[in-house]
Amino acid sequence: MKTEVKPLPRGQVELTIEISPEEFQPFLQQAAKKLSEEIKIPGFRPGKAGLDIIKSKVGEDQIWQAALEPAIKKTFIAAIEENKLETVGAPEIDAVKLAPGNPVIYKATANLLPQIKLGDYAKIKIEKKPVQVKDEQAKKVINDLQNMRAKETLVLRAIKKGDKAEIDFESFMDKIPLEHGQHQKFLLIVGGGQFIPGFEDQLIGLETGQTKNFQLKFPENYHQKNIAGKLVDFKVKINAVFSRELPELNDEFAQSLGGFKTLAEAEEKIKSNLAEEAEHEAAHRLEDEMIDKIITASQFGDIPDLLINSEAKKMTEELAYNLEQQGLKLEDYLTHLKKTQAQVLLEFAPQAIKRVKSALVVRAVAKNENLKADEAEIDEEIQKSLADCHHDPEIEKNVKNPAYLDYLKNILTARKVMARLKELMVK
Repeated sequence: MKTEVKPLPRGQVELTIEISPEEFQPFLQQAAKKLSEEIKIPGFRPGKAGLDIIKSKVGEDQIWQAALEPAIKKTFIAAIEENKLETVGAPEIDAVKLAPGNPVIYKATANLLPQIKLGDYAKIKIEKKPVQVKDEQAKKVINDLQNMRAKETLVLRAIKKGDKAEIDFESFMDKIPLEHGQHQKFLLIVGGGQFIPGFEDQLIGLETGQTKNFQLKFPENYHQKNIAGKLVDFKVKINAVFSRELPELNDEFAQSLGGFKTLAEAEEKIKSNLAEEAEHEAAHRLEDEMIDKIITASQFGDIPDLLINSEAKKMTEELAYNLEQQGLKLEDYLTHLKKTQAQVLLEFAPQAIKRVKSALVVRAVAKNENLKADEAEIDEEIQKSLADCHHDPEIEKNVKNPAYLDYLKNILTARKVMARLKELMVK
């Protein structure tokens, strides 16, 4: 077998591979055997007819075509191993020469795993910031739970602070309706701070059926930059008014939440949960910061479009899943944004590149530090998964899938990498 390697732009390589007729002969024999199992040949049991018999039956060209795919699979792997190439994804194959009695020649365009020269991450230091959860945060959660359990009664009177109002409203800037600035049957608690400052105050004193026009200035730091700091006109109609009676915050209320005897116990547990959640989020931020700093200090070879597109597609699937959890569809969301899926994929490209680089950093650090998940750790994780799902037969089948085992191995290795980086980088 002869191989020529030609580097291509954007992290690709072209291999021209030549297989001699003698090297191709075993693949012809295998192809003939397979064809003899699939077709009926008088006087021969399935799979027993020889190459010459099959050749006379189906033609030499068909046998060569059938032999090509297994020959490419084996010789391509041998070629990349011989040339010490690390490829990702399936190669694009172009058969150059396939004629009986001649060498078989094909070109394979493959995507190379990007090279990375790691920065000296052991010299990078990051300060771990302490996580603090204040009593006020726990009290806010309690107050939110109290509001969720309020008793609401339809009333025919003017709106007071603390009431719930159902409203229709429209918003205009320079007499032009704002995009997405019209809502019907919108519910809000007056005084709850859901809207921009001043909006809810304008509703106090209005009764069911009344309308009111007023103007407010949006905050300078409002998230929609086109209306931040601008004067906006509102037209509001009151559809209904509800009085709200909040349950008293006492031990009885805590007991209604389930699992608590006293209000103090409920507040303490909520504070503990908030602290645990804050620690978890802080750990993720710390890991992101470590990887970001290593990316900045490292050098990367060309990243193939395949990896970028694959990661951008994953991000789109994640977006679709998150929207689905909210009862929305990706197609409707894109229509709302007036964007195509191709445009979203393009917008995801910078973040996709960063995610690819993050994965390369984790892989390189694992190799550098000789970190990997062993069989015992993988088995322990599998047993834990099975116990959590009460040994569901379908899940038991899935955990034995080689793809899942590779995924598990990568996850466990990544955990070890993060633990090691924290030892080296975090003050």
